[in-house]
Amino acid sequence: MREYMLDAAVGDDVFGEDPTVNRLQEVTATLLGKEAALFVPSGCMGNEICIRVLTNPGDELICDAESHIINYEAGAMAMLSGVQHRPVYQTNGILTADAIKELIRPSTYYFPSSRLIALENTHNMAGGIVTPLPVIEEIAKLARDHQLKTHLDGARLWHASTASGVSVAEYARHFDSVMVCFSKALGAPVGSAIAGTTSFIDEARRVRKQFGGAMRQAGILAAACLFGLDNNREKLETDHENAFHLADMISGARNIELDMQMVQTNIVIFSYKGNQTSDEACQHLQNRGVQLIPVGEKRVRAVTHLDVSKKDIEAAATMIINEFDQE
Repeated sequence: MREYMLDAAVGDDVFGEDPTVNRLQEVTATLLGKEAALFVPSGCMGNEICIRVLTNPGDELICDAESHIINYEAGAMAMLSGVQHRPVYQTNGILTADAIKELIRPSTYYFPSSRLIALENTHNMAGGIVTPLPVIEEIAKLARDHQLKTHLDGARLWHASTASGVSVAEYARHFDSVMVCFSKALGAPVGSAIAGTTSFIDEARRVRKQFGGAMRQAGILAAACLFGLDNNREKLETDHENAFHLADMISGARNIELDMQMVQTNIVIFSYKGNQTSDEACQHLQNRGVQLIPVGEKRVRAVTHLDVSKKDIEAAATMIINEFDQE
């Protein structure tokens, strides 16, 4: 990947003159079945650009209460777009049309205007669970019936496609805007993209500039993303197998609580019994070379990726069991 970056042809992307960025945008748009795409530095910026383009200040966005947009983007939708969120509380990370319908505001002057429905697929904090295509189709129909826009946070859409067999284009066609990441599953050091109609991307380019995301010779970064698309998508199945193997190994530990039905892609989230906090436990494990993320007082997240082998998984599982299986 680094050699590919070194050899990348570059130009000034602010003027649309970087050939490698242009190629990445064309390839991404084609993969997603959209008219156009735009390279952005991060998934957070991609999500926030889409929100800004698809809404007006004072509007309301409907999404899952545990979504990345609400919890892990530093309140950006409020600060950058003047949009408030209306959360849907689901137990498994999968929104339904019925649950969303109940939260769509009546057209009354003293209510904020329901404007945008956002989904996350796969869903990070639901353990990488995949939203089934029929569910998405129902939500898309609901949005059309109520003249609402739709956005897909597809940071892990590559994983959803690998696990379900549904193409990324089939998922994407139900949304007005889509964001995908190259810096997670595909191993690029930097980069995401958003996609939609040509007119949407034209406006998104302007907003990207406002948000400080315009770059010059960005082909060096885009090359890494193209390499990931060409070489690393086929490795995602191994990530999923490793996640299931990890979950299977640690699920039998007496102090670990884990629902194997929720392990569908590359994320394993488990709870545990014991006196230590998740921060303390994760620090202990990090000192031994196992990096986990605390996501609650007694809740921990593990993510598999292309740099983690089956042997690594087995070594990590043994240390996790030893850490959490103490009295």
